Amino acid sequence: MAARSIGSLTISFGLVAIPVKLYTATQSANTISFNLLHKTCGSRLKQQYICLKEGVVVERDEMVKGYEFAKDQYVMFAPEEIKALEEAGSHAIEIAEFVPIEAVDPVYYDKTYYLSPDKGAAKPYALLTEALKEAKLCAVGRWAARGKSYLVLLRPVGEVLTMQQLHFATDVRPATEVEVPKTEVKPAELKLARQLIDQQTSATFDPNAYTDEVRARIQAEIQKKVEGQEISVSEAQPETGGKVIDLMEALRASLERTESARASASQLGPRKGAKRVEQPAKTTRKASRR
Repeated sequence: MAARSIGSLTISFGLVAIPVKLYTATQSANTISFNLLHKTCGSRLKQQYICLKEGVVVERDEMVKGYEFAKDQYVMFAPEEIKALEEAGSHAIEIAEFVPIEAVDPVYYDKTYYLSPDKGAAKPYALLTEALKEAKLCAVGRWAARGKSYLVLLRPVGEVLTMQQLHFATDVRPATEVEVPKTEVKPAELKLARQLIDQQTSATFDPNAYTDEVRARIQAEIQKKVEGQEISVSEAQPETGGKVIDLMEALRASLERTESARASASQLGPRKGAKRVEQPAKTTRKASRR
């Protein structure tokens, strides 16, 4: 099934303008979500807002937004005041600079979108994509949408340009806030650690080699419920990691275990995907999602 565009934008740098279509790169529909139900009758519950001072339900037309500037002290903003503060939506991605892709730490990465050329833009789109690949660069720019301003990064993935939303510097905590004690690393320990890493090193990353086992397990249990089966509940035992007494011995044991695991994996076939949840033939209530 072909992807459906969620909007149109224009990539702009210098005197060049490239109209593109915007697509989401991830699938939120794959997320398993549960609704809150009334235990006695199984009906959906409605969310309500309660005034903490008066203890009454407040309807949406009686709500305003406020900012807490001190403990339990707020300044209120009317909807039109909030609207005036928001960034005006823009249909343009204004490129500010081009930088090496490795110059942007992945800690700044946020949501990803795909871009495709709009009508008449196939040539400049392909030209920009090939130029970025040849120069091994990515483009950094700004984009405004939904009342917010975004820092974005454009980079080619194969023949497709992706738009990666980036966190601003103020949104990312510096790694220096995490205290790491200084420890001496001996050459023999480092050699064994490198051997372990080399054994598990691959030339490329294949995301298809990894599956969401928790999601698959939940799907299987949901299917049992749909079919009217009872599911067994067993309390998961927390992992208890012991203190490493001999680091060298632990590294050697890890090397041996890795060799054994790789030998066993080579004898197994590909894993099967999770079974899709199907609706029962007859239901008394149509399920809905939030």
